[in-house]
Amino acid sequence: MAMIDLCVIDDPASASVAMDPIRNRLLSELSEPVSAATLAGRVGLPRQKVNYHLRTLEAHGLVEEASTRQWGGLTERRLVATAASYVVSPGTLGPIAADPDRGMDRLSASYLAALAARTLREIGQLLRRSRELNKRLATLSIDTEVRFRSAEERAAFSQELTGAVNALVARYHDESAPGGRRHRLVVGAYPTPTDPSRDTEVEDTEENIT
Repeated sequence: MAMIDLCVIDDPASASVAMDPIRNRLLSELSEPVSAATLAGRVGLPRQKVNYHLRTLEAHGLVEEASTRQWGGLTERRLVATAASYVVSPGTLGPIAADPDRGMDRLSASYLAALAARTLREIGQLLRRSRELNKRLATLSIDTEVRFRSAEERAAFSQELTGAVNALVARYHDESAPGGRRHRLVVGAYPTPTDPSRDTEVEDTEENIT
């Protein structure tokens, strides 16, 4: 099976396995097929311990067997990660996961974070289904940056963007079209993170809100 670009982990047990520091390190070394013996040398751990962690990762579908070869009368397995990168779905938190339908302030950062959490959870479910059906998942992504001169211009931009999106939705939405497929559209904006030692992004946001 070919390695996929991204795996969204939505099982709490698998998430716990992937976030274990040792197993996380092993996963990072498995972008190419590697034997337990070779991997043990790279990470400085006994082969038996590496084998134990690899079996756990394999049991949760995070690594898989790529090939085998005979070596000194023994069969050597070479394992590889099932994905180039992983992300944990907020759905692994169950009933305490963020939910934008819980009456949050729609102008708050909490609401934006909850929207992002729902997006990741739903995309993960759709990705898994599309791979099971061997079909491509139709998506649209826009990622850009804008630097506003003032809070007033940011507010004006938000109003114009909202109007433009609403106009497009009104033009293309058809509630009764045979075979039509609903798509969720989410637009969000937040200060671009820069130096972690500075809190100017948060300070600017708080100042502009007030």
